[in-house]
Amino acid sequence: MELFYFMVFGALGAVVAALELSKNSKDRIITSPSFNSFRNNYLVVYSLMMAGDWLQGPYVYYLYSTYGFGKGEIGQLFIAGFGSSMLFGTIVGSLADKQGRRRACVTYCITYILSCITKHSPQYKVLMVGRILGGIATSLLFSAFESWLVAEHNKRGFEQQWLSLTFSKAIFLGNGLVAILSGLFGNILVDSLSLGPVAPFDAAACFLAIGMAVILSSWTENFGDPSENKDLLTQFRGAAVAIASDEKIALLGAIQSLFEGSMYTFVFLWTPALSPNDEEIPHGFIFATFMLASMLGSSLASRLMARSSPRVESFMQIVFVVSSVSLLLPIVTNFLVAPSKVKGGSISFSGCLQLLGFCTFEACVGIFWPSIMKMRSQYIPEEARSTIMNFFRIPLNIFVCIVLYNVDAFPITVMFGMCSIFLFVASILQRRLMAISEKPKIENWSAMKERDPEAEPLNE
Repeated sequence: MELFYFMVFGALGAVVAALELSKNSKDRIITSPSFNSFRNNYLVVYSLMMAGDWLQGPYVYYLYSTYGFGKGEIGQLFIAGFGSSMLFGTIVGSLADKQGRRRACVTYCITYILSCITKHSPQYKVLMVGRILGGIATSLLFSAFESWLVAEHNKRGFEQQWLSLTFSKAIFLGNGLVAILSGLFGNILVDSLSLGPVAPFDAAACFLAIGMAVILSSWTENFGDPSENKDLLTQFRGAAVAIASDEKIALLGAIQSLFEGSMYTFVFLWTPALSPNDEEIPHGFIFATFMLASMLGSSLASRLMARSSPRVESFMQIVFVVSSVSLLLPIVTNFLVAPSKVKGGSISFSGCLQLLGFCTFEACVGIFWPSIMKMRSQYIPEEARSTIMNFFRIPLNIFVCIVLYNVDAFPITVMFGMCSIFLFVASILQRRLMAISEKPKIENWSAMKERDPEAEPLNE
């Protein structure tokens, strides 16, 4: 493995360590022992859930390619996952609010384990079923767990500021440390032990099973809407009215869709961007480097959110601009550095520059997650939290499906340019959110019923 990879990884690790060790009293929040126990339990579960997800990440594209599928067919498999999340995500989110968030978290584990099992088959139809199951699981991962946490946190009477502490720790561990270890562990399974590209999926299933056991043994159930007779259609209508009636919720949804759409497109694009001529790159190690950069971002976010100023709505404007610029690097290097025509070999100079830009983008991702979680906890009504959060994912999944469907139609630089534009638009919308964030959270549900008489109120 080239020295360059170790240098980037080492530099990022040193910065993260320096940030964590240099924290003072202003960067820390004093909490109670009961909260610490509650938080640690959630962090253990969340870390296991993310381990199950991250172990698969670097090897999905690679596994499909080893089964002999081309970029177009792989794109279709990715579309199936995002399309599944779009079609079924809102339904499972509403069921989580209605039937219970703990039950939805267990369903995530079962669904994702089944998705991992399908990876053993080289049959296209079986892999397609796995992608559909994975799409459903992803919707639950990014809605049910957060909804359970927020409801349980409030039910136990913990201070609101402590919630941001849990968010930042969860991202630091689950999207940082665990992701790094998952990348390195996957690298050992596939490259060092030569167990094949399906081995990380088997390991992921084991972690998910352990996490499910912890949930069943230690979590209590909580619900969203307490009404007994509200059907799914009424829940959808109520969530739609909430989004349409409160500009802050609508802006938050648009911002999340633009950023996550660019992020998921990046997940698909980074491998061909760094190896356009089939250069040999260590996928697991590069993935671990990205996650270390994300860990750096979450460390910065925890420090920023521990203070009253600047507000999340303020510093996220800068984060979106920086992320937009970082994804322009593949376009810039394409013009400034002559592309190599040699097949194989090690990563090119252009690839090295792009890797640095991608690490910057991942640092922005690390800041984004706890920050968007905090804003969601402030602006989204509790009773329909999972439903509304999955509503946000509908435009996200449409965007990603369109991009992947046309993956062979446009050069990779065009796709990066499109992502950069969307991130810049997100910064503009974030500025608008900052401007109106001082207004009351939501006018009231009576006024909303005047617009839609059939919508039932969400208790506040």
